[in-house]
Order: sequence, then structure tokens, then C-alpha cells
Amino acid sequence: MKKVYLAMSADIIHHGHINVINEARKLGDVTIGILTDEVIATYKRFPVIEFEQRKQIVENIKGVNRVIPQDTLDYVPNLLKLKPDYVVHGDDWKTGIQKEVREKVIETLKQWNGELVEVAYTEGVSVRMLDQALHEIGTTPEVRIKRLRRLLEVKPVARFMEAHNGLTGLIVEKLTISRGDRIKQFDGMWVSSLCDSTAKGKPDIELVDSSSRLATLNDILEVTTKPIIMDGDTGGHEEHFAYFVRSLERLGVSAVIIEDKIGLKKNSLFGTDIKQEQDSIENFSAKITRGKQSQVTEDFMIIARIESLILKAGLEDALKRAHAYIEAGADGIMIHSKEQEPDEIFRFCREFRSVNKDIPLIVVPTTYSGARESELAEAGANLVIYANHLLRSAYPAMLETARCILENERAYESEKGCMPIKDIITLIPGGC
Repeated sequence: MKKVYLAMSADIIHHGHINVINEARKLGDVTIGILTDEVIATYKRFPVIEFEQRKQIVENIKGVNRVIPQDTLDYVPNLLKLKPDYVVHGDDWKTGIQKEVREKVIETLKQWNGELVEVAYTEGVSVRMLDQALHEIGTTPEVRIKRLRRLLEVKPVARFMEAHNGLTGLIVEKLTISRGDRIKQFDGMWVSSLCDSTAKGKPDIELVDSSSRLATLNDILEVTTKPIIMDGDTGGHEEHFAYFVRSLERLGVSAVIIEDKIGLKKNSLFGTDIKQEQDSIENFSAKITRGKQSQVTEDFMIIARIESLILKAGLEDALKRAHAYIEAGADGIMIHSKEQEPDEIFRFCREFRSVNKDIPLIVVPTTYSGARESELAEAGANLVIYANHLLRSAYPAMLETARCILENERAYESEKGCMPIKDIITLIPGGC
């Protein structure tokens, strides 16, 4: 029998995939390479179904002789191992992000006179259409809460953006861009106390109570499906924090980040310009432990935010606290800095990672915005949070529009900076 190879993600299987498999089995013994979770997450979107489950599904499709992992988007490593007589694929990859992959397949097959067989694209169905349908159906708290841990397992570095209402949540949820053979998007949302407070016209001093914060969170949860990390400020009293954890779990939030400060909470980016006091290691560790004891699922994460670099307590203090908080049960560490350059963050990440190989490490490049995700990941960071950028960009735009109307005593001049009214009324599906 001739050897036939085809690759697929098999995350959402439709009749077009079955058609391709049926054409492949006419040519010989079919081996299917299933893209690993890591591959899908880095070039497309986060997989709905885990690799082992996808593999099991495909193994039970009629006509499939063998299933193997494909560890790269590039077919070449598997082709060199198998040396198939045929590679089968739909003809929809002649253009777009997979065009270069297709060309490499053709060149590789020439080495043993192999042949690329392209099956006509099945009209009327696509993974993108099914993806959209799934988004419209929504998700459940049980499904959403697990997503962050899976993200941290499969992506070199995850990318989260702040959301402070349903509209900004939709931006984070839906925005994608193509770069070469990759589709880039945000992996999840950060619900910031600074942005939530500012959007309500109030100072960021834990003035907005938990009920109001949860109302904002609900607005975002209702229109999105991606994982959410909640900014828990200091966590409040130990007893109150335990109840807050339970509330977030029920809603499907993946994690809460709490900072090791006490007293009236002031924004960390003030640094030592104002009086800010760090909690003791013992007290903050006890709060972490209490929170972990109160949670119901194993999926929820409590992440400890360390303020030592902000308050000029030094690298050694930051590392000492990180190790203590992990001992207390913290599922991850967020290290914060208000320096313009990322040097002290890089130093902390490398020192931390030399001891803690698998503990998630989160960074927030607000002041050191020149640091690239790849540089932060190389230093040891797992997750990058863009903590306030949508709100910070919205305010100047709104202020300029208001100023323009005041100056001109009409709205005409401001229109160039506004969406067309037709677009805004149809922005949200179901509005007409």
C-alpha cells in the first residue's frame, strides 16, 4: 500500500475534514498528524479540545490507520520521518498564512518523488464559521476557569489585555491580526481595579466595593469566552478574601492577583513618592493559605503580587517573599516595577526561574513598555499583562472630541475621529 499523510488540528471537525480523509484513504494507508496544543496556540487560537482527546477522536474515524503528533506548523519534520507517497490537503492553502507551508511540502516531496494531492474546498462550512457559532453560544464557568492553566502549559508566553466593560471585553475577545504564518490575538482579560475605578470616576484606593467590581466583571463575562484574571488589590481582610475567592470561582474567573501591601491602598506606580507599607511575609502568607483553603476547584489560581521592587526593598527581599508565598500555596508570582527600563525585572525573572522551574511568573510592562514579549519570555516570564492601555487610549480620544465640539459649536469637525453612526448601532449583534 502507498503511504498517505495529512495534517489537521482536529479541534472542530466538520464534513469537509471527513471528505479530505475519504479522498486520502483512496490513495493508500492514511497517517494523520494532529497538531499539538502548543502549535495551535501559537499560530491560530487556543484549542477547544486537548491533544489527547483530539487524537482519540481521529483514531476512531473510518479509514485512519495511524495518528501521530505534529509538533510544528511545518510538515517537513514528519515528512522526513515517514517519506509518504502522497500528502493530502484541501486546496484552500494556496493563499494566505499557509502558502509558505505548502511550498515547503512540495519541495520536500520532490526528494523521493512524492506527490501533493489537493482536494476541492468544501463550500459552506469552515472552522472560522463554527468558531463564530461557538462564540455566540458562549461558555460556562466550568469551561472558562480551566483555560488559564492550560494556556500556561502550552504557550511560551501568554498575552492578556485589560478590559473594564463589556465593549473592551469584546475587543480583547475578537481582535486578531495576521503576521506571516501566524494569527495573533490576546489570550485573555485582566480586570484592573485602576481601570474599573477610573471608569467610574473614582480613585484607585479600594473605594469601589466588591459588589460593584463583580458587576463590572459580570458585564464582561456575559459577552466573552476567554479566561479572566481579576485584580484583587490587597485582598482585604483575610476572612473577606476567602469569600471573594468563592465568588470569583462561581463566576468562572481563572485567577485573582493580590498584592502584599497594607493600609490605604495607593496605586503602585506612585512608588515611594507617597507612603505605602508592605505587609509582613507571615501575614500575607496566611492570607494566601486562607484563600487556597476556601476554594472549591483545583483550577482556580491565587497569584501573589510582590511590591518589593516598587518600594525599593531590593531584589533579595522580592525573592525571599516569592519563595515564602509559594510555600503558602500561591499558584504563581507577579513581580511589579515602576522603572523605565526592564533590567530589574529581568534580574528577578532569571533568579526566580533558576530555582522555580514551573511556577507561573507574571509581569506587567506598563513603565518598561519597550520590553518585548519575547525578551520577557526568554528571561522566564509566562504571562504578560497590558494592564491599562485601552482605558488610557480611550480617554484622550474622548477628550479631544469633546474639546472639538466646544471649540466649533457643532459636531461636524469631530466626525473624523468618530465611528460612523451606522457602524456604532450595528457594532453589537442583535441591535437591529
